[in-house]
Amino acid sequence: MTRLLRHTLLGLLIIVGLLSAVIYSLTWRPETKERLPVSCSAQAPTLVPGQALKVMTWNVQYLAGKRYVFWNDLAKGDDDHPTPEDMAFSLDEVARVIRDEQPDIVLLQELDDGAKASDYQNQLKLLRERLTDLYPCSTHAFDWKADFVPDPHIFGSVGRQLATLSRYQIEHAERLQLPEAPANLISRQFQPKNALLVSYLPLSDGGQMAVVNTHLDRATQPDDTLQQQVTATAKVLDTFESRGTPWLIGGDFNLLPLGQYQRLAPEQRTPYSADSALHVLWDKYPMIPTNNEASGIDRTQWLTHYPNDPTLSSPDRTVDYLFYSPRIKRVEAQVRQDDTLRISDHLPVIARFLLPAAP
Repeated sequence: MTRLLRHTLLGLLIIVGLLSAVIYSLTWRPETKERLPVSCSAQAPTLVPGQALKVMTWNVQYLAGKRYVFWNDLAKGDDDHPTPEDMAFSLDEVARVIRDEQPDIVLLQELDDGAKASDYQNQLKLLRERLTDLYPCSTHAFDWKADFVPDPHIFGSVGRQLATLSRYQIEHAERLQLPEAPANLISRQFQPKNALLVSYLPLSDGGQMAVVNTHLDRATQPDDTLQQQVTATAKVLDTFESRGTPWLIGGDFNLLPLGQYQRLAPEQRTPYSADSALHVLWDKYPMIPTNNEASGIDRTQWLTHYPNDPTLSSPDRTVDYLFYSPRIKRVEAQVRQDDTLRISDHLPVIARFLLPAAP
């Protein structure tokens, strides 16, 4: 081997090493299972077996609002970020709706913290300041985080979170990593890392309830990532069920209910499959909305997603759900649509339950 070739190879190794070190320092590698901090006031009450419990799940779209077609909404989308004025409006509106509904537990997806696109706001902190009297307890977990993403549309930091607010005590919480979308070794470091945020709420009889918050992968083409994520989620729920732990899960699943694929316009079907991976959950556990509600005669009342697509003038699909243990009884449920269409590209799903009575 000539001296020139040796020096060239050495130089390449140094460059690769430096590049790897830079990527490592800029990106985030969460643990498969991670204990999370919980903020909880001592004055928060404890759940009681048999009581009523009102729950809301809502993807608030990093408070961006509906006046944009973002670069990742459509191939022709060209907006990179919302204005501070629009984020301030959405923040006030999210707080207004939550305060009006006053659910006992709020499951939020896509709250930013330290992201360039949202002016580095800590959106959970801003929201909690407006709701501090209602929710003494909270916990949160990132599902996308990096100090720098080289995509030209981002070209800066990302920080997106799941957040759970609770009127009741949260004993502890954990983040469970879900399977990641396939990508090469470098791209994988910068992509979202979908997860389950699990909060454990104590019951007055010494038991506990598991409340799960999630946002599954947003596919641009059908692949098996969502199938793997739903299967992993089902295993967690099966474990709770086998232990006799009452549970519920809410979030943005990015999957359609039975029958909606055929009703979507052909150009809107691309990310989805005619055979929804969500059947892994609905085959075993009750779902809100049910398949009959989401695809029946009153299906428009159960639509939860209004994409930032100028060809659409109203919500056209359901991708946000609540699932719950058969031990829990559904009392009533709705998608709040009338005054939420301009706040986010998702609408809040709200339900009231009865917890199982003490044995």
